[in-house]
Amino acid sequence: MSENKKTMLMTEGNIFKNILFFSVPLILGNLLQQLYNTADSIIVGNCVGNNALAAVGSSTSLIYLLIAFSQGASVGAGVIVSQYLGAGDKKNVHKSVHTALAISVILGFMLSVLGIIFSRKLLVMMNTPEEVLGDAAKYLQIYSAGMIFNVVYNMAAGILNAAGNSKRSLLYLASASVVNIFMDILLIPVFHMGVEGAAIATDMSQAVSCILAMGFLFKVKADYRVELKEIKLHKSSAIRIIQVGLPTGIQNMVISFSNILVQAGVNGFGAMAMAGFGAYMKIDGFNILPVLSFGMAMTTFAGQNYGAGRIDRVKKGITTTVIMSVSYTLITAVFLTTFSKEAVGLFSQDEEVIYYGSLAIMYFAPFYWILGILQTLAGAVRGTGKTMPPMIILLISLCLFRVLWMKTVLNLFTSIVGIYVLYPVSWAFGAVLMILYVCKGKWLDIKQI
Repeated sequence: MSENKKTMLMTEGNIFKNILFFSVPLILGNLLQQLYNTADSIIVGNCVGNNALAAVGSSTSLIYLLIAFSQGASVGAGVIVSQYLGAGDKKNVHKSVHTALAISVILGFMLSVLGIIFSRKLLVMMNTPEEVLGDAAKYLQIYSAGMIFNVVYNMAAGILNAAGNSKRSLLYLASASVVNIFMDILLIPVFHMGVEGAAIATDMSQAVSCILAMGFLFKVKADYRVELKEIKLHKSSAIRIIQVGLPTGIQNMVISFSNILVQAGVNGFGAMAMAGFGAYMKIDGFNILPVLSFGMAMTTFAGQNYGAGRIDRVKKGITTTVIMSVSYTLITAVFLTTFSKEAVGLFSQDEEVIYYGSLAIMYFAPFYWILGILQTLAGAVRGTGKTMPPMIILLISLCLFRVLWMKTVLNLFTSIVGIYVLYPVSWAFGAVLMILYVCKGKWLDIKQI
């Protein structure tokens, strides 16, 4: 394969096709990643029980917290690499790629250690019921042991996506998904390893995707090729990656923390509410990840075109991506609300679990189009290297607003509906702020990259 086929530049050609062809592998890849995460819950819920399902579900928000900062680093690296590729700066592409991978190894090791040590303490702080705590701690500790594979893979995928090579990420996640489902079936129903088996299966699948992605980067004949001896921190590249990625990392961590507070609120309604909400959050992942993928596609598209000085294409790309994202979310809203009980029923046949899960769908699904607008606009602004404004807006709407809601407005509700309605309201608040910034801010001013 020639170099130009391995690096997809989106500075020329039909904008809709550019974004669609780049987004589809991202969407499918993210769906596959969610599939093998969801496989844990489906098999655990049906083969072990509702408490085990609640344990896996309650760990999700903590997992997101642990990897949140590293995801910010991968975003920062992706923005920098895409801009250098758009500008044709081969030297800095090389330096930024190797620096990014060095950062991921350091972060991955640190997060693995922290996750193993503090899992149980964090779960206790989340008001996790005693009957769920033991399994939740086991799952989270074992998952954390393989965290380094997750972090390094995400960085490698960020590099591939920055080069427009999102098909590779799809291929590797497909392989990981097959491994995870096979190991889930082997370790849980066959060897009766319960939540421990689910966590081990996930670790093994993440190791597979990490090894495959890095293997490709080592051999690809393109500007972003990786040489093992060159994986080190280059000061100038590290500073740029941190400058761009730090706001997103902080944003992800704080938002994840607010989600932990929300999860703690759900935990107060008991194990069945936890199981139902946890089941829905897996369904939520399937619906929300394409939205996030459109935002990621917009970041790469904006980064490359901003680097090439094509501001006109950045603006047209925003309109195109918003239409695509909103159309998708409206279609899935109809499907999810129509088959809400059937979807939750995949995880558990318990009527109370199904009630809590299907109720969540009714409050979430019809409003995902708002989140689509928010994520697309935020992705576009990040692509220009201005990650601070999206960070501030998302922290205000998806963190501060949610915390204030949990402390004040929630007291007006007598049921879990008070928690469920918080999500679409916070999305709407964030979308309004993001629209105002995009329309009024000077984020498209061209500066030397």
